[in-house]
Amino acid sequence: MSVRTSYAQGTPCWIDLSTGDRRTAMDFYHAVLGWDYEVGSPETGYYTQALVDGKPVAAIYEPPPEQPMPTAWMTYLATDDATATARAIPEAGGQLVMDAMNVMEFGRMVLAVDPSGATFGAWQAGTHIGMQVVNQPGAVVWNELASRNAAAARRFYSQVFGVGIEPPMSDLFDYTTFRVADRDVGGIMTMDAGWPADLPSHWQVYFGVRDTDVAVRVLVGRGGTTLAGPQDSPYGRMAVCSDPEGALFSLIAPPPEGW
Repeated sequence: MSVRTSYAQGTPCWIDLSTGDRRTAMDFYHAVLGWDYEVGSPETGYYTQALVDGKPVAAIYEPPPEQPMPTAWMTYLATDDATATARAIPEAGGQLVMDAMNVMEFGRMVLAVDPSGATFGAWQAGTHIGMQVVNQPGAVVWNELASRNAAAARRFYSQVFGVGIEPPMSDLFDYTTFRVADRDVGGIMTMDAGWPADLPSHWQVYFGVRDTDVAVRVLVGRGGTTLAGPQDSPYGRMAVCSDPEGALFSLIAPPPEGW
């Protein structure tokens, strides 16, 4: 278990799911990940936080009809200054979807699209830092960008957030990590010919589970789909999945030495 009280700029710090059926999504993720919930007030559009050990790890919401959103998980990167980040995004080749705005006392947010076409958010913490628990069952373990133009994406995130980009992990597989304060905090990979042609660049979320095979059986029984795996990797046994509404995510159980 890893409890967080703050995030350095450029670190994935929050995720939320936009969906057309919040209640169904809540039931699904409760079954698969064991989440409890804290439902927000009408003023927040009933923005619902998912809890692990009583601490927020994610959120689920229904966008209003006048602001339709695809059913998908969104990754937010921490920023020290949402206004400065909003200015830097178009200068670095990205596109602003939502300029820096206050979210009550909780913080300030920006929504944008990077040069490779992936949508992401930036979050400047107020009273809400983001995920308070990571790297345990039910919580986020890893975030990575699958990109149609990974080179452009790496330049963009380095310029906007100041993250360091590591060399590729292999000559055969274009996967790099990005670093904040000398620590790997996320990944960027090239979407090669093996990816579905109609799948755009996107941020992926890995949720921790105790047993990937058991979690997949529950997921399928609840109307979810397995797209790849379960299969072993150096980082744990993992599976790529989608929920009943089509939102993509991955499950991963820790290797013997832990995360």
